[in-house]
Amino acid sequence: MSKKNETTVLVLALMITFGVVGGGSLWLANNSGIKLFDANNNMSQTLKQPDIDNFAQIPNVPAGLFSYGGSTTWAPIRKEVDTAVQTVFPQFQLRYTDPTTGAPGSGSGIKMLLSNQLAFSQSSRSIKDEEFKQAQQRGFTLKEIPVAIDGIAIATHPLLNIRGLTVAQLKDIYTGKVTNWQELGGPNLKLTPYSRRQQEGGTVEFFGENVLAGEKFGNNVQFISTTTQALKEVAKNPGSIYYASAPEVIGQCSVKYLPLGRSTDKLIPPYQEPFVPLSQCPQKRNQLNVAAFQSGEYPITRRLFVIVKQNNQSDQQAGEAYANLLLTKQGQELISKTGFVRIR
Repeated sequence: MSKKNETTVLVLALMITFGVVGGGSLWLANNSGIKLFDANNNMSQTLKQPDIDNFAQIPNVPAGLFSYGGSTTWAPIRKEVDTAVQTVFPQFQLRYTDPTTGAPGSGSGIKMLLSNQLAFSQSSRSIKDEEFKQAQQRGFTLKEIPVAIDGIAIATHPLLNIRGLTVAQLKDIYTGKVTNWQELGGPNLKLTPYSRRQQEGGTVEFFGENVLAGEKFGNNVQFISTTTQALKEVAKNPGSIYYASAPEVIGQCSVKYLPLGRSTDKLIPPYQEPFVPLSQCPQKRNQLNVAAFQSGEYPITRRLFVIVKQNNQSDQQAGEAYANLLLTKQGQELISKTGFVRIR
């Protein structure tokens, strides 16, 4: 064989080799369940573990007292999961920690994680670029592990006569472009939008980024400190509206929950149909529309994350163990019991 032919064969062999390796890498990335480092500098990783039935089967659960904190949306999950975890792993002691100043929330939890006040945190939004960079400056990285699906539900006064809203109409309400329900096909009634403040939680941050598309809240928005307080106000004020994590809204007896859509011809209810009249509550309660949340048919859904500090120390081990526990069949059943949607 001539040198020219040898060179041609060698080039072809190298091209085939790189093609196989590259294709294999792409197949692994697409089928392993792991999200590689994404474009906005956040490390989002779905743990691809075999189906594990219960907490007792999870290995490498560390011993010690571990402080964690963050999202108020997570409160129902904490209540169910932590007790069950402590029963199986009494040596894995978990302590929820509020910030010294300010309100608890996803942002404050990540801030406390960055300043070494927490072992891991819980979040209802993804890690921001600046948070990821701050972690790198401190000599470690942050990883977000999705464990559940949530959605944003819209609450109004129970007597408000309106079919539902599009996401665009919801944006117009909260940016102050629409100020009367009549502009949306409802009664001639002044709109009173309620919200928690943007610095007070991941839900508000998520809403600002994904519904308002970065625009500021309108001057007509009235800020309120807690969802409990907001729902009480909505129940009293005929023209009011409020948004919150769906499990905090669906099943309430004093407010109406609006269907949402990307267009007016396809409004998706956040509750299972048929709607249970509020007059039958609390004997019968409306239930979350799990199928629409899982499929993404409902237009405002999000994932809940365990935020792990990757520092090769006990903090990382604790965060990963906690996420692994939540991803077992037992953990997912407990998540479902609290009103959130299982991710697996």
